Amino acid sequence: MAVDLSMPVLVVDDYKTMIRIIRNLLKQLGFNDVDDAADGTEAFEKLQKKQYGLVISDWNMEPMTGYELLKQVRSDETLGKTPFIMVTAESKTENVIAAKKAGVSNYIVKPFNAQTLQSKIAAVFGD
Repeated sequence: MAVDLSMPVLVVDDYKTMIRIIRNLLKQLGFNDVDDAADGTEAFEKLQKKQYGLVISDWNMEPMTGYELLKQVRSDETLGKTPFIMVTAESKTENVIAAKKAGVSNYIVKPFNAQTLQSKIAAVFGD
């Protein structure tokens, strides 16, 4: 299945600069419908109002982390199948294992470039 560049993407990060970086990388890859949220709580509210084709979320945020957001998305009947990529500065094995167990679609360690993002997205959509 090819990646649908017209699908809406939600970028979740409490760091505005990181949102801007990911948004620019997504634009380079051809994605134009990109929304953002500053934390998991805001992201979950947006996810309930609009159907996103992909969520790219930071792990470390307050008050709701990306990990908690992932678990909430996976346990929601309507959102449960939404592709979810976790972004983190830490490559701790236990975090990767926890995210996998919670149903993360893919995992990216910062810093990363457009090529890495593209390959992670392609892997999620089986391209």
